[in-house]
Amino acid sequence: MKKKRSLSLHGHRTSIALEPEFWAVIEQEAKKRNQSLAGLIAELDDRRIADGNRSGLASYLRVWVLKQVQPNL
Repeated sequence: MKKKRSLSLHGHRTSIALEPEFWAVIEQEAKKRNQSLAGLIAELDDRRIADGNRSGLASYLRVWVLKQVQPNL
């Protein structure tokens, strides 16, 4: 079951729904980097946009998480 979180990205409120397992990895990485959850997600969203990635943010985050746990992808 997905867990929805609301946060501000660059001053705009948004909601992202991900499975708890994905949130756990994102939260762990934010803590490791000494960043807030919103700060890390904003950084990843900026990267997604800069790369011209047309997928939605939730899909991008899922793939990013997979790459964190399986770096050879």
